[in-house]
Amino acid sequence: MTTDPARRVEVYPGKEAVVDFDPALTFECVEECTWCCQHGVLLYEKDLLELASRASLSEATTQFRGQDFVRQEEKTRDDHVDEDGQACYFLRDDGLCALHAEHDWKPTRCSVFPLQVTVEDGEIHAGIRDEAHEHCEGLDVSERRVVDHLDAFLPELLWDLDDPETKRAL
Repeated sequence: MTTDPARRVEVYPGKEAVVDFDPALTFECVEECTWCCQHGVLLYEKDLLELASRASLSEATTQFRGQDFVRQEEKTRDDHVDEDGQACYFLRDDGLCALHAEHDWKPTRCSVFPLQVTVEDGEIHAGIRDEAHEHCEGLDVSERRVVDHLDAFLPELLWDLDDPETKRAL
């Protein structure tokens, strides 16, 4: 991957993202964090099809304003829930994601964390969610520079969407 002074990064051949964060930023998921699991997970059509091969959609999903989301439910561990006591349907009691741990897969929106995607002048911009600096324990705890691994955070699907912005919540 290459970067230039404008901090454009070729994430996939012919598909660039504008990096709106410090290129020295590192990230690695840490055990027991689960902050990302406290947000509604929007499912793009491809994600919905993938999820259908791994779980019951009628049990695991809900619709909100015409969009499909992974359902949130009450969880027993207070350290894994949002202010309403809710977390992702797939968050297990041990703090791991059932989809990731058991199927080695996660929806696009889950891959994006702790980044957020915006679109400006037709270009995808990748920035760090404002709340991540306060809640995400995986920032700056490893040597894994986010800018060097953008393909792990920004699935290629994002460039094919009419609206890849991630500021949509359940």
